Amino acid sequence: MWSILSTSNTQWVLFSATILGIAAGIVGCLSYWKKQSLMSDALAHAALPGVVITFLIIGEKNLFFLIIGAAISALLGAFFIQWVQSSTRITEDTAMGMTLSVFFGLGIMLLTVVNRTAGGNQSGLDSFIFGQAAAMVRSDVNTMLALAFFVILIVIAGFKEWKLYLFDPSFAKGLGLSLSLMNVLYTTVLVTTIVIGIQAVGVILIAALLIIPSVSARYWTQKLKTMFLLSACFGGISGAIGTAISAIGRGWPTGPFIVVVAALFFIISLVFGKEKGILLKHLQFRKQQKAHSQEIGHHPVFQKEGK
Repeated sequence: MWSILSTSNTQWVLFSATILGIAAGIVGCLSYWKKQSLMSDALAHAALPGVVITFLIIGEKNLFFLIIGAAISALLGAFFIQWVQSSTRITEDTAMGMTLSVFFGLGIMLLTVVNRTAGGNQSGLDSFIFGQAAAMVRSDVNTMLALAFFVILIVIAGFKEWKLYLFDPSFAKGLGLSLSLMNVLYTTVLVTTIVIGIQAVGVILIAALLIIPSVSARYWTQKLKTMFLLSACFGGISGAIGTAISAIGRGWPTGPFIVVVAALFFIISLVFGKEKGILLKHLQFRKQQKAHSQEIGHHPVFQKEGK
């Protein structure tokens, strides 16, 4: 086990998965407060056709070009959701569900066609379903790191603007902040995080890495800045541990292990979190119940009846 984890390539993969988890945790907070957690799931599934079509065009598994194809496909999915929502009576969540199903179905169909061609089953595109970080090479790691740092920088540099955009868009507009630009930036960082994570985590489970850490962090704080930090920590640790476990086995998919680790953080936060955690709520309820019982016991009517 240690011999595998001590190799240079594995260490770089672990580092990239950690940075990916940090970026996903931060961007996930934006989606959480915009109440668009399902959007990340829809766009992740919408990226699959772009990956397969790009492979058919270039004829090789080049992560940089596959990411570009995935980004274009995911953006088409986002535009499709907005068009359906604005042009019909269909609600946003229904439009997201339609996009998720249609684009993912198209991707699976194209993937089946590729796998049946000569040498297609050797392309390794199946790893984009559940993720396979161990299959990444140094160039893939460099591409992922560069884009992940770009996402983190965009969110951190504009933290005050993001705060206004999320909680008081009318006031932000009054201050001269362009909501259209913020919408574009939000979609950009969300799509970028998704497309750089599909190689490591997979199109099915990358949404979980965006959703679970932010929800877990919400159980510990009410401050946005602290939530960003906690979500980044949860995402980064989940990415590192999950990738390390998958690297030990042969052909073990990375995505499920990362999600399981993130789910453990969620369970701990759900039970022990100081903001509406189950244990804290139970203790507060018991304290209130005890105080109420004492108050009733000292009531003059009950004291008189006791005499």
